[in-house]
Amino acid sequence: MSFASFGDFLAMGRHGLYVWSAYGCCLAALAWNLAVPLLTRRRLLASEARRARRNSQP
Repeated sequence: MSFASFGDFLAMGRHGLYVWSAYGCCLAALAWNLAVPLLTRRRLLASEARRARRNSQP
């Protein structure tokens, strides 16, 4: 499919709102699925480090 201008490409034949919002939702879900485990792992490691320091004190 060819478009006459970049504006036509963004409009996607009057379906641009649906197309770009679908891309946005997919990217948000992917970002969420990457960020949550990384943040959870970071919190878990910090918690384990605190517990290890607490248990190693005489």
